[in-house]
Amino acid sequence: MATMHDVARLARVSVSTVSYVLTGTRPISDATRARVLEAMAELDYQPNAMARGLATRRSRIVGLLMPMSERGFGATETAFVTGAAAAASDAGYHLVLSPIGAGDLDDLRRLASQRMVDGVALMEVQIEDGRVGVLQETGVPLVLIGRTSDTTGLSYVDIDFDQTVREAVDHLVGLGHRRIVYVNHSAATIAAGYGPALRTRDSFVAAMTGYGLEPLMIPAEDSAAGGRAALAQAMTQAPDLTAVLAMNENAIFGILAELAVRRRAVPGDVSVVSMVTSPAVAELAYPALTAMTSPGSALGRIAVEALLRQLDGTGAHHQQLLPCALEVRGSTCPAARPDNELTGTGLPGG
Repeated sequence: MATMHDVARLARVSVSTVSYVLTGTRPISDATRARVLEAMAELDYQPNAMARGLATRRSRIVGLLMPMSERGFGATETAFVTGAAAAASDAGYHLVLSPIGAGDLDDLRRLASQRMVDGVALMEVQIEDGRVGVLQETGVPLVLIGRTSDTTGLSYVDIDFDQTVREAVDHLVGLGHRRIVYVNHSAATIAAGYGPALRTRDSFVAAMTGYGLEPLMIPAEDSAAGGRAALAQAMTQAPDLTAVLAMNENAIFGILAELAVRRRAVPGDVSVVSMVTSPAVAELAYPALTAMTSPGSALGRIAVEALLRQLDGTGAHHQQLLPCALEVRGSTCPAARPDNELTGTGLPGG
């Protein structure tokens, strides 16, 4: 494999001159530059990524900022990352994962000031997310995988939570379920302004009241123990519940366990739908979970592609919502007993 010294020898210049041609850090005459480029072509010399980056003033690295929690990554979160990494690789970029959350603004300022990345994609976006302002102030191109409350002038891709929740509720109501409980993320996550938790809460209220039904939401810690506690609370507040809708993958297995302990069969006694879930997670459960399947890989890919268009100056702001897709498996079935109170409410069969 040819080296920079080989190029310098063939072009009859110094190694430093070859370096200057690659990096553009000093002016080089057109004739000398031509000799160096001809030598590189003849030797099939491939400059390393750092040299190419210096020449173009780019690192060819994009960052994916995703805060890490103690629970780590599950299959659903991983799909976002793999989709983003594939899009970056296809364009000749490297993707670097950084655990910078909405509260780590000093760390973000350091990262932005060092210009180690050409642009960033933000995950786990809060309704009011300070990371956006820091990146705008420092001039770092960005795209959101999620949405803030004000998206003016921002590029984002996100799940269409309104449609996703509505279709999940439609599925359960269509099966005759009237007493449906929604298990969300934790109370602390909701209070912190995590976008998906707030949007699904509001969408659940709208979907249920649209059917004339009472919406009951239970927050749950992101753990199996949190799911068990949430189900116990739900049974206390709604002992007649016949369906659970959940957007908390770690809690869902605790929900299923607590139902088993209470001898409530799934789906015979209680139907369960998991939202924003990967097929890999849905099929781990028994019975396999009916789920609103996450478009995570597509969202990661679209976000990075939109970011790279910003870097190339070929794309305007990109704003797009994708719904989850309903995949019916073994955890839902018609309600165990007909509820005559549904008549006249506008529900199926009413």
